[in-house]
Amino acid sequence: MTVQTLIENLPASTVYLPPHTNTVEFTEVIAGDLMSDILVSQKDGYLLITGLATEQAIRTADVSGAAAVLLVNDKLPSIKMKELAQSCQIPLLATALPMFEACSAICRLILFG
Repeated sequence: MTVQTLIENLPASTVYLPPHTNTVEFTEVIAGDLMSDILVSQKDGYLLITGLATEQAIRTADVSGAAAVLLVNDKLPSIKMKELAQSCQIPLLATALPMFEACSAICRLILFG
């Protein structure tokens, strides 16, 4: 699934989208607020879903090879988080959905288009 498809089908707003967003794809999703748990996963090119609205989420996404970050629970990113996403060229989205509902909606999109 592409980040663009996610934006079009999930009630999500864009915080930062790099120029190449139309081609950014992910096939797996990792959800969590403990970045240490995210770092031990051996995935690459995944969507990170988190309620942690700090630069640490972007740093973790960058180091671990995430394709994009989705903030849940109507969290607003700090200015520094947005700036770091721009610096790392990582798409950053936000949704009012709780984490479980966001994961469920994305699962339905992946499975059923």
